Amino acid sequence: MGAAAGGPLSGLLVVAIEQAVAAPVCTVRLADAGARVIKIERETGDTARHYDRAIHGTSAYFAWLNRGKQSAVLDVKSTADRAVVEAMVAQADVFVQNLAPGASVRLGLGAADLVARYPRLIAIDIVGYGQDTAARDRRAYDMLIQAESGLCAVTGTPETPVKVGVSLADVATGMTAHAAVLEALIERGITGKGKAIEIAMFDTMADLMSVPLLHHDYAHRDSPRVGLSHASIYPYAAYPCRDGEVVAVVQSPQEWLRFCNLIMGRPDLAQDPRFVDNPARVANRAALEALILPVFAAETCDGMITRLEAADLPWSRVSTVADLSAHPALRRMEGHVAGGRFKGAVSPLRRDLVAGPVPELGAHTAAIRAEFAR
Repeated sequence: MGAAAGGPLSGLLVVAIEQAVAAPVCTVRLADAGARVIKIERETGDTARHYDRAIHGTSAYFAWLNRGKQSAVLDVKSTADRAVVEAMVAQADVFVQNLAPGASVRLGLGAADLVARYPRLIAIDIVGYGQDTAARDRRAYDMLIQAESGLCAVTGTPETPVKVGVSLADVATGMTAHAAVLEALIERGITGKGKAIEIAMFDTMADLMSVPLLHHDYAHRDSPRVGLSHASIYPYAAYPCRDGEVVAVVQSPQEWLRFCNLIMGRPDLAQDPRFVDNPARVANRAALEALILPVFAAETCDGMITRLEAADLPWSRVSTVADLSAHPALRRMEGHVAGGRFKGAVSPLRRDLVAGPVPELGAHTAAIRAEFAR
């Protein structure tokens, strides 16, 4: 059953034909909130089951995104199993799928088809590209969409474009789909009607790329790749100290004055026409960086952090994953896989969540067949 008994979505049934990351991000949030999520898998299982064996033999991806769900191995092309699926969907509140382009429509499981048959259903198609565009048939994986959307063009160093180090396109798309489901549930509560919804990975990333896009279209300039620095705000970068790096931030005129006076010891810089406001500082980034670097290089990280705090200026360390694992702000919750227990990051939506177990492949197939047999 759903992981959060008594949660705000308790009593709702979600059926998902999902794989990898984007759709499971959406449905794990629904499960966390108490919905019953039935995950339909093929005989070989969700692709993400096979990415690694990091957690007692279970993939880290799968353990992260499938807690509290039920797993049923069903062949939607077989007559008997398709009848079970149809019976589930007929009772479902939400249906989520992220099959390959066109596959759901060929199977009669596209969002529009399903809502036509079941008018109270909220059906979500998660796709790579909008199905009304010329790119509709293209396969879409996380790094493909990061690259295609231009994200990699603004991420990395001047010499090397890079992808974001986590599955940002997948995760952002799943989060967007989750928001769309909740909006549709509220709307259904008012109108009594379900909804067919399409969420495209490319659309999600294009939205995240809005500032570089608008700068290109209206300011007629490209956003540079500036490594661990901000392309549009300066100073806003990681600066090497004697024993590591510290990120320092200046966003307002008042912060700039304090930075000049208390960090740089150079009140005159506040009036220097090259640095008088943020656009000027961005335009003259190299000249200002040449002045900043020696100041930070003379300090330890702790010493510079003390100075930044005294000046009421924001800062962060440049943490490693090991630092994250030991971070005092990291909240953890216990998870359960077949091989044992593990401690993962807490859900940012439900800090008190008691996570349901991560299902073994097909663990609920027999029970679900019996429940929904026609």
